[in-house]
Amino acid sequence: MILYPAIDIAGGRAVRLVQGDFDAETVYADSPLEAARSWVDAGATYLHMVDLDGARTGAPQNLHQLERVVAELAVPVQYGGGLRSVGAVADAIAAGASRAILGTAAFADDGFLDEVVGRFGERIVVSIDTRGGFVSTAGWTETTTLRPAAVIERLQERGVRAFVFTNVDKDGLLGGPDVEEVRELAAGMRGTLIYSGGIGRREDLVALAALGDANLSGVIVGKALYERRFTVAEGIAALAGQDG
Repeated sequence: MILYPAIDIAGGRAVRLVQGDFDAETVYADSPLEAARSWVDAGATYLHMVDLDGARTGAPQNLHQLERVVAELAVPVQYGGGLRSVGAVADAIAAGASRAILGTAAFADDGFLDEVVGRFGERIVVSIDTRGGFVSTAGWTETTTLRPAAVIERLQERGVRAFVFTNVDKDGLLGGPDVEEVRELAAGMRGTLIYSGGIGRREDLVALAALGDANLSGVIVGKALYERRFTVAEGIAALAGQDG
């Protein structure tokens, strides 16, 4: 299982939000490259980068930041935020993203989804974000009446095989994941699931690793790493089942 340190970009800086609230922003590094380098130097083998400016505007705003990270650091980066057209996805891949993370557009436009899955295959990841148990879209600013399991099933039928699941109600609060919720979603998958939201302690990673579900392929961690609740090395060990 992979540990994905999160680098969320707003206004050119590495930040974290609380429950997706753009007014509850904490700046952790003046440069996304600075944040990325710190995680790689600490042992990270993969990075998760989100263009919050792109999520708000509907088009990527920080591809140059992605290019800098990929050019200087020898680790793959999955990138999302504002990827709502075939051109935007292609630009992210060209800028160096190992995988492109889709959000709103994956639900709103079947033709777009079919085209990018057909073109980029397993490099396409769809982000399923929830508030109050329902799928949230548009950079977490709108909530639908759709349940995540139903959305995942529909997207799998269209060829999507990789998902990021974020419980927005827990995001940034460090209170830990709903392990049973993750268990149920992962068990129903025909692909792979990466979990995000509320990781606050190393023990949270141990609990997710203990699920033993091959469909749960990784965990995204942001605030807990920035605030030194545990190290990258400790997180990697926890997800490997080395809970001592």
